[in-house]
Amino acid sequence: MSNAIMLKFTQTAQAFPPKRGAAERADDFLEIATPYILAKAEEQASRCSQCGVPFCQVHCPLHNNIPDWLRLTAEGRLEEAYEISQATSSMPEICGRICPQDRLCEGNCVIEKGFGSVTIGSVEKFITDTAWDSGWVKPLVPLADRSGQSVGIIGAGPAGLTAAEQLRIKGYDIHIYDRYDRAGGLLTYGIPNFKLEKQVVGRRIARLEAGGIAFHNDFEVGRDASLAELRERHDAVLIATGVYQPRELAAPGIEANGVIAALDYLVASNRIGFGDEVRDFDALNAEGRDVVVIGGGDTAMDCVRTAIRQGATSVRCLYRRDRANMPGSQREVAHAEEEGVTFEWLSAPDSFDADTGNVSSVNVARMRLGAPDASGRRAPEPEPGAPVVLPATLVIKALGFDPEPLPLLFGAPELGVTRWGTLRVDNRSMQTNIDGVFAAGDIVRGASLVVWAIRDGRDVAKSMHQHLVAKARAAARKPVAA
Repeated sequence: MSNAIMLKFTQTAQAFPPKRGAAERADDFLEIATPYILAKAEEQASRCSQCGVPFCQVHCPLHNNIPDWLRLTAEGRLEEAYEISQATSSMPEICGRICPQDRLCEGNCVIEKGFGSVTIGSVEKFITDTAWDSGWVKPLVPLADRSGQSVGIIGAGPAGLTAAEQLRIKGYDIHIYDRYDRAGGLLTYGIPNFKLEKQVVGRRIARLEAGGIAFHNDFEVGRDASLAELRERHDAVLIATGVYQPRELAAPGIEANGVIAALDYLVASNRIGFGDEVRDFDALNAEGRDVVVIGGGDTAMDCVRTAIRQGATSVRCLYRRDRANMPGSQREVAHAEEEGVTFEWLSAPDSFDADTGNVSSVNVARMRLGAPDASGRRAPEPEPGAPVVLPATLVIKALGFDPEPLPLLFGAPELGVTRWGTLRVDNRSMQTNIDGVFAAGDIVRGASLVVWAIRDGRDVAKSMHQHLVAKARAAARKPVAA
């Protein structure tokens, strides 16, 4: 087939789905962009250059076959485009919404310089949303019957859900254990609705439940069962807890009321969105308050944009490096600025003032970038001069997350960890030092992207399948006692 329908990037401009106005979207928690119409999705997909070395695919952690499904979309063959998209991704419509495409596929599109990249994420979202609406998303059906073996998965986030789906397809009995009352992990409780509406996550989970996967919510390993007890119940166990321990900040006055952790703040907001009653929500609500968020990652962006929607009087984000060196998505920064967030670049909290025990202001030290640190990034260092005082009646710490002490929590002191507290695994098999116990996602690689968790979930499922097949064969060869 000729390329006549493709290569339109020289005559068709880049066009993302239109965003709702900043004032309108700041009044609700709905997703900020309207969906593509079919003609627009086809038009934007036709901009793909179908290059010989598809860097978009190379730089996607899942190595999605992006040029293929872009071409099929341009040709109006959406169901086929969906089939190719879902063949390598367990949650394409979620990745299309929350992946930092500007740092991954779109940021490496060969036409990005000069013409603007293909809007890969928006087309990916369109394809799979259309598939759900059209009934093309097939039920989860096991391809074999291996119900004699079961797998226990600790953590119902993206890595755990992905591994569960892949192993259920192989025919194993799957049980997922999660501390929250709803499955989804940070997809459900960490990411705000304006980036990922919860029915999008809910329909994925409902498909897994309908496919025979058992969910055990409100279940804490170490409280409701030890790791050893789960190993007794199952033929293999996967630890996919993610990393939830917030990094702390050492500064005078940090203990004041109104200085809170980002995850506590986001979970409370998402629970309100579900209609839950949140105890002491007033302490976690930005309405009518001067809000300062500390951090420059995507979690910080989620916090500042949530505070705007809750009706904060002012919202500022402090980041100790400059804009070019921040770890979060530049698109998220642009969305936040449109919605009224002020960014204080090269700024770090020096101390906090309190009025009758409640935080009232932040004393901010101005920073400059010095020599590169161990990671190669220029390290921030204080500029001479007195701190700048910013009003703050709610301070949200969004400094990142570290692993919880799982060997202690799980009653498994023998479980091997690295010096960073992440679980130590064999790089090839993804098995821990305990036989039959595997680990995947952020608990192995540290705080990272959802797309990497999905990749890890798919990879670990393959390793676990090999382990379980070998285990079943060994059991079959074992002589029966007389």
